[in-house]
Amino acid sequence: MHFEESDEEKMFRDSVHEFAQRYVAPVWKTYDDKTHEIPRDLVKRMGEQMLWAPTVSEEYGGAGLSMTMACIAAEELARADLSIALPVMYLVEASWALIFDMYGTPEAKKEILPRVTKGDLFFGIATTEPTGGSDLVNTTKTVIKPKDPKGNSFVVNGEKVYISGVRESEKYGGVYWTLGKSDPKGDHKAFDAFILPLNMGKGVTKGITTTLFEDMGRMGVSTGGFNIENVEIPKHYIIGPRGRGFYEAMTGFSAARVLISATCLGAAQACFDIGVDYVKQRKAFGRPLASFEGIMFEAVDSWMALESDKLLTYRAAKAWDQHYKEGRKDITDLDIAKWTAAAKYRTPHDALDIITRAATWHGAFGYTKECPLEASYRGVRSYTIGAEGGAMVQKIVMGREIFGPEYLPYRQEKQM
Repeated sequence: MHFEESDEEKMFRDSVHEFAQRYVAPVWKTYDDKTHEIPRDLVKRMGEQMLWAPTVSEEYGGAGLSMTMACIAAEELARADLSIALPVMYLVEASWALIFDMYGTPEAKKEILPRVTKGDLFFGIATTEPTGGSDLVNTTKTVIKPKDPKGNSFVVNGEKVYISGVRESEKYGGVYWTLGKSDPKGDHKAFDAFILPLNMGKGVTKGITTTLFEDMGRMGVSTGGFNIENVEIPKHYIIGPRGRGFYEAMTGFSAARVLISATCLGAAQACFDIGVDYVKQRKAFGRPLASFEGIMFEAVDSWMALESDKLLTYRAAKAWDQHYKEGRKDITDLDIAKWTAAAKYRTPHDALDIITRAATWHGAFGYTKECPLEASYRGVRSYTIGAEGGAMVQKIVMGREIFGPEYLPYRQEKQM
């Protein structure tokens, strides 16, 4: 068991920290409060530094980062952008572009990924439908059918909602790793994964109409949805073998979940540091607030949670790397699902508690927009609710691996 970062990881953390504090920290408040859009020059700069979809292989302009390194970057970006809007965009690129790189056709990857790693195209994920998200098997709104008997192209119809980056894709260009069913009544083996080109740089694809939602946080990145009506996609946009889309999605969720954990970890650490500095300086009744046990003990609880969540997050990232990078057979994709679900459940909830305590230490100021902690509260809250799988679903994933799949509650109900 090694609890220290390697020299390479330390150097990488230092470089991302320097980048984030120089270019992200000074501007995040502006796009959270006013513009509600991450500056394009910042996205381009991240592309130049190979920080935009950095997990993609070097062949397509990425850095081929391990999941551990990708988590380090997510953590440092979140320490600089307390709203976590930029880290949210980063983690979507770092996870789902990676899954496309793993399973996509060479022709599609050559066409799309170099533009993604440069920051020219947003690469998103679209699985959630109006009828639900976490119950993926029973989503039926999006259907993909061959257009011709030979399957040279496909036609997609359906609807996706609560999707990140819709406005950015509509405005600048974007594609989505998308799921559809060949048979709306089929089970998990009826899913196909494919690239949906929302805007390849020449305007929104004919047949796609978009809508936007107003979130309570992460204001620098949009959330929306789109209707898909008779949109034709070429055969090489199918990702992996037909009927394997569900399994590829599960791999993608595991990647995204551990990056979410790292993002919330970074935001919580930043808010904790701000809170500790404040209570050491602010006085009440003639002594520093930090000297009161009520605050000191809360700070200790926060510190313990941070240390625990660091170990959990990087344990999950290491398991990913051991299986997918190193080829370890004794670690399975189900093991990774368990660890990443644990990280995704635990860290956002702990982070919300840590941010709440730190904001409370600030008194009335902690309830104002001038206090930067409120942006973190709004941003992190999204991950205690859902995104990449609802909170309670993470416990079902863990329970499945602890007790065995035969004890899953929905399977028990079918047997009764």
